[in-house]
Amino acid sequence: MFEGFGGSKRRKVNLEDEPEHAKPWVEKYRPRKLDDVAAQEHAITVLKRTLSSANLPHMLFYGPPGTGKTSTILALTKELYGPELCKSRVLELNASDERGISIVREKVKNFARLTVSKPSKDDLERYPCPPYKIIVLDEADSMTADAQSALRRTMETYSTVTRFCLICNYVTRIIDPLASRCSKFRFKSLDEVNAMSRLKEIAQKEAVPYQEDAMHRILEISSGDMRKAITLLQSAAKRLGFENLEKITAQEVEELAGLVPALVVQEMVEIVSKGNINDIIDYVSEFVKNGWSAVTLLNQLHEYYIPSDEYGTEFKNRISLLLFDADAKLSNGTNEHLQILNLLVQISQVST
Repeated sequence: MFEGFGGSKRRKVNLEDEPEHAKPWVEKYRPRKLDDVAAQEHAITVLKRTLSSANLPHMLFYGPPGTGKTSTILALTKELYGPELCKSRVLELNASDERGISIVREKVKNFARLTVSKPSKDDLERYPCPPYKIIVLDEADSMTADAQSALRRTMETYSTVTRFCLICNYVTRIIDPLASRCSKFRFKSLDEVNAMSRLKEIAQKEAVPYQEDAMHRILEISSGDMRKAITLLQSAAKRLGFENLEKITAQEVEELAGLVPALVVQEMVEIVSKGNINDIIDYVSEFVKNGWSAVTLLNQLHEYYIPSDEYGTEFKNRISLLLFDADAKLSNGTNEHLQILNLLVQISQVST
């Protein structure tokens, strides 16, 4: 679902009708079949068995973002119904946009109670076409508790003609009565081997030249989120022509991802270790003028201090607490300049 223009109007954009070259790579290379989904062997094996019997339970997919949850259910529906019948048999809603109880009572309930459309003779010959519809609720953990309670009742009432698939990042935010009615499928972050293989395959198909360390940096930055990794690869590929570069480099990837350059972090750490408050104030002012993200800086300082063998356990514990406190304050919307300055001054006092 995409926001339309004006008022509360919405319009659905069908990316399948776009020419291939115009699609974002995350859509262009989205798995079309269950066999194409990488690194989720357990979930795919179970779903294939249910596919052979065409008797699906209600399902709950949970796990980190970019691990293939939405892609899996969309691939499953296409293998069940085919591309044409999917249009009338599958309702996909993004629950983070439409998460109120009124949506469950109106849109979801109205679709759930509809009579199941009849498949064509051609569809019956090529696909299982079981006699029920599927409702996909993406980001279901954003739904209010009242909406989830109303959804539970709808699931019970129309279970003979409708199956539900709830997709979320945090299964603990789904109420127990709803979760207990679903078969749970956990999606784990992609391991480096699978993710690297997929990235290189896309780069090869798109004829994108790259340095090996650039691919590793993309995976480090994306932290198992394949959607983020593919988007970063596409952004880097698009910049090749503008920057007159021969290959994608790790430095180019870091710049696109908004990371603070390693040299800047190293210089900052050295200034902090000397403990001169005036130098820290001047450096932070220059840092903020350059537009670097404070949250990104916190993550990189954590990566610098905590894994290092140069610092003792007590020092790392105190630094972790300072980083945690600064991150919490930034999340609450406090001034970035002041928080960075406060953090570095406190670190300098711990160091001395």
